[in-house]
Formats: sequence, C-alpha cells, structure tokens
Amino acid sequence: MTTTAVSTFERPGPGEHAEYYGKYTALVPDGDILDILEAQLREVAAFLRGIPDPLHDHRYADGKWSVKEVVGHLSDTERIFSYRALRIGRGDTTPLASFDENAYVANARFAEQEFDRLVDDFVAVRRATLTLLRGMNAEESARRGTASDWPVSVRALAAIMAGHVIHHVNILRERYLGAS
Repeated sequence: MTTTAVSTFERPGPGEHAEYYGKYTALVPDGDILDILEAQLREVAAFLRGIPDPLHDHRYADGKWSVKEVVGHLSDTERIFSYRALRIGRGDTTPLASFDENAYVANARFAEQEFDRLVDDFVAVRRATLTLLRGMNAEESARRGTASDWPVSVRALAAIMAGHVIHHVNILRERYLGAS
C-alpha cells in the first residue's frame, strides 16, 4: 500500500509563539518546515565551510560575536529549542526557562575550537533535530507548552529554528563577509 506523506509542520498560526520570534518566522519561506530545515542542513553547512579561514575569528564590531561564536550559537540555540520541542511534543506541561545567549557564548570557548568542528556540530545538531521532529505526528506538532513565560507550539519551535538560522546567515553575509 502506498500512502502520501502529509506535512505535520506547517507554518504556525497566531498565538503559537511570542511576538519576538515573529522576526524569525517571517523569514521562513512557504512550504513544509521540515523540508526547509533539511535543505538548510546542506546549504548552511556548505556556506559555512566556504567562509575563508582568516574570517573565522573576525568580529564586525567591538563587542560583537566572532564568526566561530555565531556558528556555536546556532548549535546551542537549536539544542535548546529542540529540547523544548521534545518536552512539549511529549506532553510535558512544565514551564521551560529562558536562556541568556550572550552568557552561553561567553562560557562556550568557541574561539578555542576548530571551525570545521563547529560546523560539524551544527550539522549533527540539525540532524538530531530532524530525527526528533520527523518522528512526531500532527497532534504532537500542534501541542503547546510554555517557554520563557510564553505559549509556544512544537511547529512554531521548528519554524523559529529555521528562521533563526536564516537570520544569522544573513548577518554573516552582510556584516562579516562584506568586511575584510
């Protein structure tokens, strides 16, 4: 018997995430969020691997993250959002805390790590995210929980992850790669 797969991760509706995350979800093109996440895996890894070595430690301004720190931040953030998706998707209604991305970057020692390892880490984290999300059905993807004191659905978390990567890739292109 042949069946046609139906996406369970469509664009989130109103009230499925805090307003703040609208800046990320607005960047996500129309289509199946899981397909978008999958395409990003290949495209973003290739883009990052193409960044010249001399720019890996570059900061476009004082106090801004280096390219290495941006890549590490992508992995850290995806881990946190994927964990939220796991908890909410499994029906856990415990409110989930926020996190301070600047403190995470400050304590991560990304500058000491090889750039290729940071890219490999992003790839591994995204693969794990996809494995988790592809195992969820429509009911699980629509489940809502609380994170950072705001209601959020699993499918909104998937869209936020996609948009968050688009946001930072845009910044890398505009502010890091345009500078020398």
